[in-house]
Amino acid sequence: MRVLGVDPGLTRCGLAVVEGRVGAPLTMLAVGLARTPAADPVAERLHAVEREVEAWLDRHRPDAVAVERVFSQHNVRTVMGTAQASAVALVAAARRGLPVALHTPSEVKAAVTGNGRADKAQVAAMVTRLLRLDEAPRPADATDALALAVCHVWRGAASTRLQDAARTQRAALERAQQRALRARARSSA
Repeated sequence: MRVLGVDPGLTRCGLAVVEGRVGAPLTMLAVGLARTPAADPVAERLHAVEREVEAWLDRHRPDAVAVERVFSQHNVRTVMGTAQASAVALVAAARRGLPVALHTPSEVKAAVTGNGRADKAQVAAMVTRLLRLDEAPRPADATDALALAVCHVWRGAASTRLQDAARTQRAALERAQQRALRARARSSA
C-alpha cells in the first residue's frame, strides 16, 4: 500500500509518501512541504497548496490519502487555515476516487509510538527508526506527514479489511433475503 500523508497547514503543509504493509518494513518514498507566504491572500495560498498536493498525487500515485483530523485549538485563525488546507487535500483525493482517512493526532501518536500522548520528539524518533532514516526530516510538519502515512499503512489496512468484510457480509445477507422472498412468493403462488 502506498499512502500520501498530509499534515495540513496554510504556511507549511507537510507531505509524505510511505509504502509498505502490516508486518513488513516500511519505505519512505518522498517527504516535503507545500509552503505559502503568510502575506498572500488566503485563496491564493489554498490554490498553491492544491497545486502542490495535485503534483504529489500525480508524481507518486498513492493508493490512499491520510490527513490529520483538525481538532479544536484556542487560536481560531490557525484552526481555520488548517481546516481549509485539509479540505484542499480531501477534495484533491476525492476528485481522483482515492480513499481518504482522517486520523487524529493521538491516533497517529499511538500507532507510531504506542503512546497517544507522545511528544513530537518521540514521534520523530520512531518515524526515523521505522523508516530507517539517518535523521528526522525537518521541519516537524514533514515528520508529522510521515507519521500520518505510517499510521494509515498500519491502521488503514486493518480498517479496509474490516470494511471489505462487512460489505461482503451485507451482500451475502441481502442475497439470502432475496432468495427467501422469492421462495415465499413461489410458495404463495
